Amino acid sequence: MYRFLLTPRWLALHVVVLLVIPAFVFLGQWQFGRYEERSANSDVVTRNLEAEPVPLTELVAPGGAVDNGNRYRTVTVQGTYDPAHALLVRRRTQNSQLGFYVLTPLVTGQGQAVLVNRGWVKAGATADALPEVPAAPSGQVTVTGRLRPSETETSSGIRDRGGLPPGQVLLINAKAIGRGLPYELVGGYVSLTEQRPTISPAPEPVPPPDVGAGGGLNFAYGIQWWLFIGVAVGGWLLMIRREVKDRSAEQAGEPDETQPADEGEQDRHKTAAPSVEA
Repeated sequence: MYRFLLTPRWLALHVVVLLVIPAFVFLGQWQFGRYEERSANSDVVTRNLEAEPVPLTELVAPGGAVDNGNRYRTVTVQGTYDPAHALLVRRRTQNSQLGFYVLTPLVTGQGQAVLVNRGWVKAGATADALPEVPAAPSGQVTVTGRLRPSETETSSGIRDRGGLPPGQVLLINAKAIGRGLPYELVGGYVSLTEQRPTISPAPEPVPPPDVGAGGGLNFAYGIQWWLFIGVAVGGWLLMIRREVKDRSAEQAGEPDETQPADEGEQDRHKTAAPSVEA
């Protein structure tokens, strides 16, 4: 009854099922790994956003990189803006509009400075038109903002390239930007949330990160991939069961040629046969 399972068509189906099961197991495990990674990242970011502000120098020194565990930590720093070396960061979207980040070094003294993202401005009327950028305040200022590591192509998903207009960049990378500055930069930047004294007009503040569900979708996808394993195995068994049922029905409906015909049928044959006279 089950010899059909060894036919080429069924052997091919067995191979497909045996390949699908480990593939779905791997995809489920990968999604669960992403869930744990994103949940851990969400916890770090949430904790840092809620923490009390601390002086910038407590978390990072000039020339030093920003620790990944300190990203989005609120810091304070005092200094004087250097508008002569201000930059515009291209291709930044806010409020569903394309624009620029306004990046200005804040000189803290003793040949040291930190890049400050003062906020977002809308792009000009054309691709080549410069946006309207509010001037940075003069004199001593106190900046409060979220500490961010330098951007890279990997971390930002933005492909860096040359040939940009003067005073414009694609990535906020303190190491690359600092090569052309007369002071040493902190290996990251501060995204401004508050400034004293305040000025008006000013670039639009960059909103805090959307922590979201912390990988909840990845967890759901992991469950989904593992449910597909049950669907694959269940479908495979169902097809086998249906094939067995169909074959059993075919065998039950076939006449047995080894049994004699019924007596009535035999009598009809005798009556219909012609007689031969001697």
